[in-house]
Amino acid sequence: MFKVEHDRDITQFTTIKVPARAQYFAILKKRADIYSALEYAKQHGLDIYILGGGSNVVFTKKIKGLVLKNEIKGIEILKKTKSKVIVRASSGENWSHFVSYTIDQGFYGLENLFLIYGTVGAAPVQNIGAYGVELKDVFLSLRAIDLRTGKEKEFTLEACRFAYRESVFKHKLKGRFFITDVTFKLDIKPRFKLDYGPIKAKLKERGIKKPNLKQIVDIIGEIRNSKLPNPYQIPNAGSFFKNPEVGFSVYKKLLKKYPDMPAFKLEKKVKIPAAWLIEQAGFKGKKYGKVAMYEKQALILTNDGGSAAEVLALVKRVKKKVKFLFGLDLEEEVNII
Repeated sequence: MFKVEHDRDITQFTTIKVPARAQYFAILKKRADIYSALEYAKQHGLDIYILGGGSNVVFTKKIKGLVLKNEIKGIEILKKTKSKVIVRASSGENWSHFVSYTIDQGFYGLENLFLIYGTVGAAPVQNIGAYGVELKDVFLSLRAIDLRTGKEKEFTLEACRFAYRESVFKHKLKGRFFITDVTFKLDIKPRFKLDYGPIKAKLKERGIKKPNLKQIVDIIGEIRNSKLPNPYQIPNAGSFFKNPEVGFSVYKKLLKKYPDMPAFKLEKKVKIPAAWLIEQAGFKGKKYGKVAMYEKQALILTNDGGSAAEVLALVKRVKKKVKFLFGLDLEEEVNII
């Protein structure tokens, strides 16, 4: 039953566990709840904020309006051929659970995105990615409800305007649509993406020349667990900053000054790991009050009971030092509200 709560503490619904409250709050369990929420918001003149897994957000103030926690679940296979399978997942599905489902079914394409925290609905908003694979590589379409009109609309790959950790839902259509489900086009036969250095190293270390799906998933899981803290054990919001992308001329100048600087060459730009920049700036493992940059991965900001003010202060400090040393502007990947 759809129920709205007033002045609700929503700290528990975020993985970074910074204290947060919502003026109005409701949990969505089924599709009909969306329309009930729209009607309630309209009657009371409230803005709507959608909360998925809470793994990529930091609330810095009380959220005015109606916060909707998406817990609408469901997975279905729409079509299957000899080479491809079309799978649709409801937006409230836990992303890792969905990826595990496809792996158990023997479907290929999502294995590199294993163990990313969050929901299926949030995945296209961020165009999540890991180890050389992005969501857009397996994306077919999504359906979403316009929060202004209540009408449903389908978005194709082109309409989503995916870029590095970007989509139309983070800019032009930010806060406009409630994504109800996402449809993926996966492979029946193996087509692995194994270019990422640590994956290659693990395969070589284990003497695996022709890996199977289970071996790849085990390796991805091992790599992630060795570097990234489980947010349910050590509160964090995942990778806090994006990896800066620079032109070749800027890259060459930096390389002269920092010959050991790692980089990934793209078609027209070069991507520099933000974790390396932050580590070189001296923040890895450093604690400031109750917040810190994680000792095993400098890209992760961890929280041990700190406030939003402490998080923002550390973010500002990191960006300022990186700018001073490298002349590069770090951009947050995490949504700061």
